Amino acid sequence: MGNGDLKGGIITNLGPLDLNWSCRAYKKHQVVFLEGSFPRGVYCINQGLVKIYKRGDEGKEQIIHIAKAGEMVGFRAMFTEEPYKVAAEALEESNICFIGKEDFLNLMDTNPVLRNGIIKELSKELADRADFITNMAQKSVRERLAFTMLILIDVFDNEPINLSREDLANFVGTATETLIRLLKDFKEEGIIEVQTRKIFIRDKKRILQIAGK
Repeated sequence: MGNGDLKGGIITNLGPLDLNWSCRAYKKHQVVFLEGSFPRGVYCINQGLVKIYKRGDEGKEQIIHIAKAGEMVGFRAMFTEEPYKVAAEALEESNICFIGKEDFLNLMDTNPVLRNGIIKELSKELADRADFITNMAQKSVRERLAFTMLILIDVFDNEPINLSREDLANFVGTATETLIRLLKDFKEEGIIEVQTRKIFIRDKKRILQIAGK
């Protein structure tokens, strides 16, 4: 297949490529790859959302990233030739393209645009991950919720945040009951509006203040 189906991200604007990749539909909650499995290639999200998460000792998920259309996932483990340290699962119906390891590494060797894009992505991820860990470690749950909402505003491209309460709690790093109570507080303060599971941001300035931005 050519790359005309891919929307944005590292792969975009590379021109016609002779790549042996395959694209397939993923159902909501369908696994993309499992923690502990060995990488065979990389996954490019063409449409949809994918959560990247790790399970703790007690089996509770900690979501560390939500990837959207145009992002590539799974290439870090492929470079290190180690098993995946995280797992990936579709949060909604998604279309994801897979590029085999050999094809991808060959493309990295021959295409400086892709190679530079990967380097920039890894550098940005390192800075973002440091910011994420600092916020998760040093902020209160209320502050972490506000910080997470800022991330999700970008993920959902200023559309309503549409995550299950459990997934949102796992992203914030708190119990679902605590999250629900905080959402109620935010709603009463006029910061958000809630319709079923969708969260509408009504006062982004206040969210920024709570998050310490």
